Amino acid sequence: MHRRTFLTTAAISPMLNLPLPGAPKSEMPEYRVVTKYPHGAASLGMPGRYPGQVVRVRAENSVDTMTEKLNVPVVEEMISRGMRELAGMKDARDAWRSFFEPNDVVGIKTNCSGAPLVMSSPEVVANIVANLMAVGVKASNIWVYERFPDQMATVGYEKYLPQGVHVEGIEKSRQSILGYDPATYVEVDFFGEDDTRSMLVRHVSERFTKIINVPNMKDHGASGVTGCLKNIAYGNFSNVARSHQFSKTNTLSFIGTLASVEPLRTKTVLNIMDGMRGVWHGGPFLHDKRFRFYPKQMMFGTDPVAMDRLMMDVVEERRKREGAISVWDRSQKSVKQGFTNDPNANNFIREPGHIEFAGGKGLGVYDIKQIRERAFTL
Repeated sequence: MHRRTFLTTAAISPMLNLPLPGAPKSEMPEYRVVTKYPHGAASLGMPGRYPGQVVRVRAENSVDTMTEKLNVPVVEEMISRGMRELAGMKDARDAWRSFFEPNDVVGIKTNCSGAPLVMSSPEVVANIVANLMAVGVKASNIWVYERFPDQMATVGYEKYLPQGVHVEGIEKSRQSILGYDPATYVEVDFFGEDDTRSMLVRHVSERFTKIINVPNMKDHGASGVTGCLKNIAYGNFSNVARSHQFSKTNTLSFIGTLASVEPLRTKTVLNIMDGMRGVWHGGPFLHDKRFRFYPKQMMFGTDPVAMDRLMMDVVEERRKREGAISVWDRSQKSVKQGFTNDPNANNFIREPGHIEFAGGKGLGVYDIKQIRERAFTL
């Protein structure tokens, strides 16, 4: 096959018709996506083998809220049950084998922005690694990664993982581009910034054959919430924070556009959402312990849109219980510059519509009536 460069311009799907006060259609940014990788096997990449399907597993004793310790045997059973139900198999090993082969090189995309108190739990990541190795994937072919090494260091994944598993932060120093692929990028000018390119993590384009996405359940000041979509999109590209400035954010269209770029889309074959702990205000970081909560659940699926649609309800319900404004509050009067401990104030005009936008780009099912959720309690 000849290696070619494919140039595409992202556009809003006419099926969305999202209400965007203060953001006319003409103001939507124009994207130029540059990649040499054609669209891969539709059955593997997002929305994957199980579009519109989500398995949710809850366990009240999965985490001790006083000590913050996870109940490892319970967590392992949650993962086993989730994978068996997702794949429709009685044996967990068969379920994992249906996704991964011994010769795969697997990237596990963690989320460490809320670490060390809210992150992709090392116990969860360790069990994912154990299951990969149980189906023949070598430790040396497994990479646990995140963009920023300093955030990863607060978690200490190395202490939980077998020797040989790689643990790597992509940007050895902030804004370094050495870990990114200069030939695979999204170009867009949001605010007249000097650098208008966001490049894909080089491991994704050149090393990994498959990716497991391990996000959390979190509020986000710009995108409304941050789950599967934002973790796989913003977590795999450089120079992404430029999308929001002052009260304006372009997360509505940027997240789905990034997640659609090949080969990221095709290689992301599984999403395991770690909902042991979550953040209901101030996300993606945890500025104050009082904004942490404990959903005590995990979600499993290949469809990031469907999973985020359900996750948004978890965060919204918690905000409602705390008397906070909705993640859908997009009023200018609610915006205050800089982080504030006031849960009735926003940093930006939120864009939770990014989930529906991603659905319009074919990444998954957004309509709650078309999502099939299977929920289990241990």
